[in-house]
Amino acid sequence: MLKGRPLAKSVDPVAITTANAGSDPAMAALRGVFGFRQFRGFQREVIDQVMAGGDALVLMPTGGGKSLCFQIPALLRPGVGVVVSPLIALMQDQVAALSALGLRAAVINSAATRAENRRVFMALGEGSLDLLYVAPERLLMPEFLDALAPLPLALFAIDEAHCVSQWGHDFRPVYLGLDILGQRFPGVPRLALTATADAATRDEIVARLGMGEARRFVAGFDRPNIRYRVMTKEQSQRQLRDFIDAEHPGASGIVYCLSRKEVDRLARWLVGEGYRALPYHAGMEAGERRLHQDRFQREEGVIMVATIAFGLGIDKPDVRYVVHLNLPQSLEAYYQETGRAGRDGNPADALMIYGLEDVVIRRSFLEKSPAEERIKEIQRRRLEALLGYCESVTCRRRTLVGYFGDSHPASCDNCDNCLQPVESWEGLVAAQKALSCVYRTGQLFGVGHLVDVLTGRRTAKVKHFRHDRVTTFAIGAELDDRGWRSVYRQLVAAGFLTVDLQGHGGLRLTESSRPVLRGEVPVRFRRDPALFGRLEKGPQTRKGGGLFGSLEKGSPTRKRRKRKRSRSPEGQVEV
Repeated sequence: MLKGRPLAKSVDPVAITTANAGSDPAMAALRGVFGFRQFRGFQREVIDQVMAGGDALVLMPTGGGKSLCFQIPALLRPGVGVVVSPLIALMQDQVAALSALGLRAAVINSAATRAENRRVFMALGEGSLDLLYVAPERLLMPEFLDALAPLPLALFAIDEAHCVSQWGHDFRPVYLGLDILGQRFPGVPRLALTATADAATRDEIVARLGMGEARRFVAGFDRPNIRYRVMTKEQSQRQLRDFIDAEHPGASGIVYCLSRKEVDRLARWLVGEGYRALPYHAGMEAGERRLHQDRFQREEGVIMVATIAFGLGIDKPDVRYVVHLNLPQSLEAYYQETGRAGRDGNPADALMIYGLEDVVIRRSFLEKSPAEERIKEIQRRRLEALLGYCESVTCRRRTLVGYFGDSHPASCDNCDNCLQPVESWEGLVAAQKALSCVYRTGQLFGVGHLVDVLTGRRTAKVKHFRHDRVTTFAIGAELDDRGWRSVYRQLVAAGFLTVDLQGHGGLRLTESSRPVLRGEVPVRFRRDPALFGRLEKGPQTRKGGGLFGSLEKGSPTRKRRKRKRSRSPEGQVEV
């Protein structure tokens, strides 16, 4: 229940039966209460499962209509439907929307006053609620469970159910306690709902919640209106600016950064460039975060610069782009976060700008994690899958949905690799040179120094360590600096090199590099596209010539921002 909002008058399930729906209460509710003509996907099958008292695991893309799968049964079954949700803002937004439709919906949370929560408890005890939203922390309080025990309960809906899985991308330990629902309330159907979970995560959800008999409903993972793109990081601020100017001037977007410091810095820079940008991260005051989120939801053309603290439950339909300026945590996280773009079904972009330093940071986080080795090994495989996606030369959509066990034709005609096919080249000799240089210099140095040695640059550092005398000095004239950096990035991504996180960040050979050095395995590299390559074709080519297509000379947007631009250098991490 929102502050000051009275409980809504109940919708009578009998009264909503219409001639068109006949004696089908679920269809009558869909049309008479929610205003939709037909069910989508397997919504109807899930509703039938719950109406019959069965449990269900529901995996449906963001915007696919998961909420109706529990809202309609909660309306039609006797008792109150209890919805477990991790975010106060999300619960309040859903309660406001349901109240506007005439449903008796309320929320109990720490943001409400004691009097408001007491009023909801009274309505709950009187049986005058259709849906009650509650955070897992409050639901699991013994006194709260005791208060639910004597009541008729229509169902339990566990939203964002991937939070229960230690294998998932947003693990929240409190969710592990939700298995008590099956023990305390046998016979009450449970739904576990999420937009993102691979097969291992789905198994974990079912096991952790004690829902072994639950039917699994898994929708397709394709979001055809989103164009997926990956670029290697050169000057990320300039790359972001040019992307926004060329593709989405004046549109709403989300830019994800890895740290709070990066969020604050980038938001300030964008404001200085003339954009309407707001920061969002867990280090801000709760009131300020809420204010920024409300502005982003209500206003047009706002860019939200955020850590992953932002996004869960965000339902703004016209977000035209999501940009990652660092590697996300996993393909699951990437899929979830990019799914916040284009919920209205119109063309949208998902752009990732990443570099070798991002790989180093992610691997450092993983190795320093206190998680048990079993979980670390799973996360290593997930990082490898993410890097494989980044370095792929084939259809990105096919790679992405294939990760979740879904299939897609060979070409989607709506990702960078399909619209501008990437060349690959035979790289065994280059790989051997790069790996040999790591070995000959003692496996102690980062990419910058190694490139100097390969290209024959006698810097003070090269001369100090006498690396102008090693056999790999000046043997790499066939590639420039950017080319060798690309080779090293791909060797690290492929696992032939690792970064000495305990030392000074130098590159070290891995066991898998030995067959390469002996010439026993083939090596192919992707040829990185030009920094400002264009995507000219495809069903969603934008005004301005596609990816980083230049605006016409004299564009008002370009003129305004050019005057405000500052050329302060970005911090770089050398590995």
